[in-house]
Amino acid sequence: MKPAVKYILWSFGLISLGIVSYISFTLWRVFNIGTAYQAKQFCSGVFVSQRSPESIFDRDVLAEIRGLSALEQSIVKSIEVHVDRLQKSVTASIFGGAKHQAIFRPGLGCTLVIDRSPAELRSQAQQLNLTPQQDRRWLSGKTNQIPAEINQKQLTAAMDWIFAPQHNSRAVVIVYKGQIVAERYAPGFSAQMPLHGWSMTKSVMNALVGILVKEGKLSLTDKNLMPEWNHSGDRRSQITLDSMLRMSSGLQFDENEGNPLGNLIQMLYGQSNVAAYAASQPLEADPGTKWQYASGTSNIISRIIRRAIGDRDADYLTFPRRALFDRLGMSSAVIEPDATGTFIGSAFMYATARDWARFGLLYLQDGVWEGQRILPAGWVNYSRTPTPAAPKKNYGAHFWLMNVSTPSGQSKIMTARGFQDQYTAIIPSHQLVIVHLGKNKNRTSQEFIPRVLAAFAR
Repeated sequence: MKPAVKYILWSFGLISLGIVSYISFTLWRVFNIGTAYQAKQFCSGVFVSQRSPESIFDRDVLAEIRGLSALEQSIVKSIEVHVDRLQKSVTASIFGGAKHQAIFRPGLGCTLVIDRSPAELRSQAQQLNLTPQQDRRWLSGKTNQIPAEINQKQLTAAMDWIFAPQHNSRAVVIVYKGQIVAERYAPGFSAQMPLHGWSMTKSVMNALVGILVKEGKLSLTDKNLMPEWNHSGDRRSQITLDSMLRMSSGLQFDENEGNPLGNLIQMLYGQSNVAAYAASQPLEADPGTKWQYASGTSNIISRIIRRAIGDRDADYLTFPRRALFDRLGMSSAVIEPDATGTFIGSAFMYATARDWARFGLLYLQDGVWEGQRILPAGWVNYSRTPTPAAPKKNYGAHFWLMNVSTPSGQSKIMTARGFQDQYTAIIPSHQLVIVHLGKNKNRTSQEFIPRVLAAFAR
């Protein structure tokens, strides 16, 4: 064989081997993300929401893979999930490999075991007092007397619409002047079941920051927010807390939820320290000049909160309950941390629909609860002020903003909003809070909220 031919064949062989190696490595990374996602999803579903594994598979997994290719569906269905109720853990693997485990800890929910042992993670929670206060009178159930100004027929029609099968709604609570006037749950779900709020968690980060601002431990003008940025010439040190809350940090971040190898999915399901991963991203724009919705931002904020509270992990891990949840009677609420003990403030909070409504009521009441000011004066107005860099002016400070036309004019609404159609809408013009929890790829808020408002006279 001539040397030239040998060279060509040798080069072709190397290229082929490289391609096969790259494809194999990529598949391995995808499989790892898939098993991590399933371990976390089943762990929180079983031990936080108290659902059966069969329900999670039938109503969550199968719903999520609908629309994928036959090959992709086959891969997802090949993931084996084992629930260990004695150890309160879930292990997922595929073809015997890419194994991942998530463990449950009371008061902290579920955490993926990454770069830590299960024993280390369990030890984080041993000295914590995370027992919630008993449920209080607020939002204990639907009022017996519907106010006369409500058109009950229209309100019922709106509820029937949102619970049509195509919307896949799971829980809806509507609060008017502090009282539940409409409430409904899909079969298999209930008023006592904590449900995943996904990115509604970001708005809870807003509240925790507000509380620390009120206590003088944080300021919106704070810079040098992360130790990783405090180096000479690092422009990230100029990022302010205000620009973080307004998603205008200038940090690069791929928010594509459909890309298993992108920043968002890798951060949530492939990292033991989500805040450090987000903080490691480079700056792509001057702080405050570019708006980009980025979940990494919220996890950096969670780390900022941790640093503001102090060195004791127990003080940080109990902070949301002490400072917010217990004061509002949100007895079901839990924010799940990563393996380092930092709350995943971008996405991992669970609460009942009624407790999400309590959170909305706090903002409807200008940050005051039963006569006590929890958020600083002016904080709610700050949170709903449009971010200058947001092109559509539809984002405030970790809250989405929307306008809805009604017969009497425009209603300005601030909304905590999450993946798969979760939202808590706060509507001052009608003294309303609307909570919707579900599993829908399409957003219903632009249609459902006007249908609800139509039932209320002003």
